[in-house]
Amino acid sequence: MEPKYNMTQKENVFLAKRNIVDYIWKSANLEGIGVTYPDTQAIYNGMSVSGYTIEDINAVNDLKYAWQFLLEHMNEKTDLAFIKKVHMLLGKYTVINAGVLRQDEVRIGGTDWTPELPDENKAESEIQYILGANTSPLDKALDMTLYLMRAQLFYDGNKRIAMLIGNKIMIENGQGILSVIQKDIKEFYKLLVSYYETNQNSELKQFLYDNCIDGMNFSV
Repeated sequence: MEPKYNMTQKENVFLAKRNIVDYIWKSANLEGIGVTYPDTQAIYNGMSVSGYTIEDINAVNDLKYAWQFLLEHMNEKTDLAFIKKVHMLLGKYTVINAGVLRQDEVRIGGTDWTPELPDENKAESEIQYILGANTSPLDKALDMTLYLMRAQLFYDGNKRIAMLIGNKIMIENGQGILSVIQKDIKEFYKLLVSYYETNQNSELKQFLYDNCIDGMNFSV
């Protein structure tokens, strides 16, 4: 796929830091955590908010720390060990056995499809295959995002880790930021379920490309 933006890594990191609360808010809403943007900002800043469960507040804080870690370790090798580290942060207070590959079956809402149990060696091989493929950095980012969503490596938080690792590849290569806005969540899930059931990612990948990439064209 052709790049939509052509930033340096430094410019892309700047963009991510400037809009980090927005990306956390969108990621939380994608997971069904109905936190508002102002309350996401308040939680991010360490302020108290009412009307949410402790788990919802912890989920927002976990996303905050995961994003911060990601941006501080942008040039660390992308492999299964790194993915586990990020997942441990994003699920520290909200996901059972965060950072550990699941060892039991999980059910996926909206479909009878059941993902296979993850295998450490197979997962690492798939990750390195995507990164080593003769494709553009943008394709690698989207393919990694989609692989991690469907592989369901962890007990929970798989969409969150998929978006974060996809964004690591995006930012490394100045390709922008991947996020799903509220009005597109319904269509996203429709295409996601189809992808789960068929293992054909072209429609969902095109949807992400067309609707879910944010960036800036910095002047020289």
